[in-house]
Formats: sequence, C-alpha cells, structure tokens
Amino acid sequence: MTAAQTAPAPTRITAIDAAELRSRIAADEQLTIIDVRTPGEFDTVHIRGSYNVPLPLLSEHTRELAERPRGHVVLICQSGNRAQQACGRLHGVGLAEATVLTGGIAEFEAAGGDVVHGTRRWAMDRQVRMIAGSLVLLGVLGSKLISPKLSLLAGAIGAGLAYSAASDSCAMASALSKMPWNRTAADPTLENSIRAIPAAPHAI
Repeated sequence: MTAAQTAPAPTRITAIDAAELRSRIAADEQLTIIDVRTPGEFDTVHIRGSYNVPLPLLSEHTRELAERPRGHVVLICQSGNRAQQACGRLHGVGLAEATVLTGGIAEFEAAGGDVVHGTRRWAMDRQVRMIAGSLVLLGVLGSKLISPKLSLLAGAIGAGLAYSAASDSCAMASALSKMPWNRTAADPTLENSIRAIPAAPHAI
C-alpha cells in the first residue's frame, strides 16, 4: 500500500450562511451545532438544539470533542471569529468535516432562524469595545487633567489591541468571560457540555 493510499483524508472546513443552515435544519439533516460563545452570551440567545462549548473549554478538550459528533458539525459564535478559531483547533486534531456559520448568531436570528431567548446580556465583542474604548478615553482625559503619564494607558490598550489582532486572541475577552455577568448557574463543563453531545458509533 502506498503512502498516498494510507494518508488520511484532508479536513474540509467550509462556511455556511444563515439561509442554508435554516434549510438544512428544516430538512432534519443530522447536524451538530456547537456554539463557542460564553455561557452568558449563549443564555441570552442561541439556536434551538445547539450545544454550548465555550472556546476555552473546547481548547482544553479539542480531541475529545472532535471524536464525538455525528454527521456535519456547524460552529457558531457572535460574528464568526471565535468559530473560525474553534474550527482551526478541530482541524488540527483531524476533524473530518466542520462548517462555520458566517455572520454568527446575529445573522441567523436576523434571517428568521429558530432561536431561544433568555436573560439579555451584551455580546463579548461589544463588552471588549466598551472596556477598551473607556480605558483609552480615561487615559487621554487623565493625561490632560491629572498627569501626562496617564497617556501610557491609552498606548497600552492600543498595543494590546494590535497584539490581539496579530495573534487572533484576546486577553481582555478571556478575562471578561470570567466575570459574574458572563456566567450562568450551570456553566458548561466536560461532563454537561461535550459529553452531552450525542456520540458517533465509533466514539461510544
């Protein structure tokens, strides 16, 4: 048997828009919809029947998650960025097929998708923009009214945002996800989140 015959099939990571996902759900296709947002964001609004596996939890248990779902996997977040990160991690451990919902939960809801609403909270990207913008404003005003050294605060936030873009990570979002308003009474764990996903026959 040649090396070409023994090599595993390449992982296919594709995108799906809200209209197509609605159609596939209506057709009762075998889909596993995984929402990688924080528990608080998931509680605010989520696709009916989806599973909440926050990105940090997915990062810790990527291989176990990749081996579990049956059928197609659709990854979603608020806008698509975190879902892309999750897709990359799953790709790295050999997930056969994964699809990212373009536009995230916001686009799916706007397209008339079936969603469940709970306690209203700000999305994580909105929280990050508010905190970062407030700190920059505080640094600029403080440098004028209190001490020029406070301008360093604005510079530090700018550097942090630049690093966040370059590394495709966000320390501020990670810290905010641990705040009380972004948590729920029963936060997702390995047992109640990943292992609650129906397993493919080979994973049982």
